[in-house]
Amino acid sequence: MSDDIGTPRGATEAAVQDQLTTIADEWAAAIVSDDAALIGSFMGDEWVIVSESGTTTKEQFLSAVESGELSHSAMERVSEARVRLYGVTAVFTARVTNTAHYQGQRFDADEWTTDVFVRRGGRWMCVLTHITEVASP
Repeated sequence: MSDDIGTPRGATEAAVQDQLTTIADEWAAAIVSDDAALIGSFMGDEWVIVSESGTTTKEQFLSAVESGELSHSAMERVSEARVRLYGVTAVFTARVTNTAHYQGQRFDADEWTTDVFVRRGGRWMCVLTHITEVASP
């Protein structure tokens, strides 16, 4: 049981960090599945992704997946996750590689991602994702 005021009752902070890492990895697998409903189940309604081109809303992102305009054939966390808890909010940062296809063109990315999760109704929901391209050596 959880009171949604912080760490779920009976859980250690390390256990919550492990839980969020598992959630992030499951979300990555959902993205590769190209199942918009499954992808959306990890996102709060207000979710946005911030990238070098600006912001994209949940509705815009999922619409692109549903239409086939955006798909992913690979997405993998390639670093240890850094998780910090702030009551009902958690910040998750990791390096992720992915292969996407957008409007028929392939894109390979190596990015640092930061996801902000909020605990609602006993679940962690992502409300913001920020991506930063890894600098070339």
